[in-house]
Amino acid sequence: MILHEKYIDDLINHIKSGELAEIFEFSSEERRYEILDFLEKLMDLGEAADEAATKIIFKNTQLGAFFENTQK
Repeated sequence: MILHEKYIDDLINHIKSGELAEIFEFSSEERRYEILDFLEKLMDLGEAADEAATKIIFKNTQLGAFFENTQK
């Protein structure tokens, strides 16, 4: 899998600039649901990234073992 950092940066800028909020404001109800679904998936991605980063950072440490045991 190739990571496209520029795409992520562009997406962050799109959201932070208020452009997405403006698009949402002037969109049809169907399009608004699509935007909300997309944002929900982004939040799921953020949670998964946080979990992966925690595992990577703390792998083979006592804190990592603690995280492993609490998730079982």
